[in-house]
Amino acid sequence: MSLLTRAIQIPRYGPPEVLVEREVPLPEPGPGQVHLSVKAVGVNFADLAQRMGLYGAVPPRPYTPGFEASGVVERVGPGVKGWKEGDPAVALLRFGGYAQDVVVPDSQLFPYPASLTAQEAAAVPVVFLTAWVCLFETGPVRPGETVLVLGAAGGVGTAAVQLSRAHGLRVFGTAGTPTKREFVVQALGAEACFDSRREWEAPLRKALGPLGGLDIALDPVGGSATRACLRLLNPLGRVVFYGLSQAMPGLNRKWLQAALAWLRTPRIHPLDLVVPNRGIFGVHLLHLGKKESVLRAALSEIFQGMAEGRWRPILDRTFPLSRDGAVAAHHHLHARGNLGKVVLVAD
Repeated sequence: MSLLTRAIQIPRYGPPEVLVEREVPLPEPGPGQVHLSVKAVGVNFADLAQRMGLYGAVPPRPYTPGFEASGVVERVGPGVKGWKEGDPAVALLRFGGYAQDVVVPDSQLFPYPASLTAQEAAAVPVVFLTAWVCLFETGPVRPGETVLVLGAAGGVGTAAVQLSRAHGLRVFGTAGTPTKREFVVQALGAEACFDSRREWEAPLRKALGPLGGLDIALDPVGGSATRACLRLLNPLGRVVFYGLSQAMPGLNRKWLQAALAWLRTPRIHPLDLVVPNRGIFGVHLLHLGKKESVLRAALSEIFQGMAEGRWRPILDRTFPLSRDGAVAAHHHLHARGNLGKVVLVAD
């Protein structure tokens, strides 16, 4: 008899209220696969972009979003080694996390430290791996270099600030409220954090000093923010681009705003990079292809650092793993209300 599980799906594009909850088939775990009973699911800004129809390649609708989930191993398929029923684990998914159960390849399943709760574990993979790849896999960073983290109070931002500080970088950030800016400086250790809703290039340039500049800028914003980052780069500096949040000013897809954000983001000719000795890099975890093995090694180091207390997941709020909970979580992220990560929690 075919098993069923409950999942939250995107049936059409629109505001958070388009999300639906329904029963969907749960496949038997095949060779090399594991059935995970879900306890918590990470919510990411990309989930909002999918729901609005502003994301890249997605499954045919209706489909279940969600890139990460923590839980307990329920069943293992043939040939699976190292996992047994009852083991706690966290899964890095392509889609499908907003569900009570998921079946995933064992290569996408990871143990996490006993010091973390299931909710904290679900808050780790996407944001910490994104920050890790942006900082350490796009080029060598050295202690003493200077990094700017746009959106420093968000999920990726809080991870990036902590990883940068732990690796001896000089860290600056931007954030939208005084509370967030204070947290980034006082709790996470950034040197300064500037108001993302105002002009921040001039005060950052002043803080850097007459001979200072950026060695790396992490940019999930696009538009005029990308231009400012490029202007601030030192020779051999780089902008690492991993989002276009300026294209999502509201709850619904608005083509005019999305088009304006696209057009305001600079188009780079290779020759524009030569004389100033600067670079630009793009990061998308789902499209690493043959380099996906980097993620397993990186997540192992990330969890080891958490076990040793060198950094931690910043958990903002939890919502129920239900249709209403997911709607509320999406509204919270749209309002830029989060400081750290938002997580859906099963009963």
